[in-house]
Amino acid sequence: MDLMSFPIMDILIAIGIILFFRIFSNIFSYIIIRMFKIKEKEPKSIKEHTFYTPLKIFFILLGFYLAMIFLRKQLELSEEIMLVATKVFKIVSVIVFARGLAQSLTTKSSLVKTIKNKMNYNMEDSMFQFMLKATRTIIYGIAGFIVITELGFNLNGIVAGLGIGGVIITLAAQDTAKNLFGGLVIFLDKPFIVGDWIQMEDFEGTVEDITFRSTRVRTFENSLVNIPNSIISNSSIINWSKMEKRRYKTNLCVEIDTPLDKLQKFKTRVQEMLESREAIYDDSIIVKFDEIKDNGLNILICSYTGSIDYVSYLTEKEDINYKIMKILQEEGIQLAYDTKTVHVKN
Repeated sequence: MDLMSFPIMDILIAIGIILFFRIFSNIFSYIIIRMFKIKEKEPKSIKEHTFYTPLKIFFILLGFYLAMIFLRKQLELSEEIMLVATKVFKIVSVIVFARGLAQSLTTKSSLVKTIKNKMNYNMEDSMFQFMLKATRTIIYGIAGFIVITELGFNLNGIVAGLGIGGVIITLAAQDTAKNLFGGLVIFLDKPFIVGDWIQMEDFEGTVEDITFRSTRVRTFENSLVNIPNSIISNSSIINWSKMEKRRYKTNLCVEIDTPLDKLQKFKTRVQEMLESREAIYDDSIIVKFDEIKDNGLNILICSYTGSIDYVSYLTEKEDINYKIMKILQEEGIQLAYDTKTVHVKN
């Protein structure tokens, strides 16, 4: 090809096509998003849309691709080169749009918030996040298959290859499959959600995230533990966040020679004190002369409080203990101690 005979005008037109799509990519992207977001008025919010950048990249690529097609005869490009260029354009476009679509499926997306509200107002955030992650995985999977097809690979051959190595893959993926199934069990049974305080045999803390493979728990020492879902699904879990009330219980052993009238008055005053507290459920109050021991008389005091979180529960418990001790002092009742009398035989 003689470069001197190459038409300058064709080069300028090709450059013009590239510059046109480069300059107007913002406008084209803005118009397309504006068409689908009719209620949106602010230009800034439209430019922050997850599809805005992918559309810009697409139009820039389209400019280069059209310029290449325009110069095909002048550059004497073969069918093979044009076929490669077309494949590259398709593959990059698929990847760009797949990424844009996946990024639009997040909890911060206005589209996702609208879909969630229309689907189910009571759907838990952890369940919805799990569904979004599964959808994004499917989108990337479909994009991957499209790319493989465009690259000319035979999917039947790939599937056959997977069949040959199926045993190895199955053995290697056993733990992953168990964790995925465990995650599914967690979302179906709902033993806890993100934000709950849970306790297991070896771990205790607040659930921060639930993924396909594991659950992240922030312990009270502020460390982060990733627990495989297969372990959680096969473990006994205490969900302290699901408590409707907490139990206050104490046993007081008073001296065995305490007068019964004082004992009865003490019981009455404790009963009245507990009934006067707003956080205590009146129908749960138990104050009983429970047991006669060798060294004293045992009084069982038990009730349920609506102070659920640990700090407020400790505050309520502490205040009750102070008032019980004050009643003991006012009634002149002494607590008994474990003592033993040893008789020495001469």
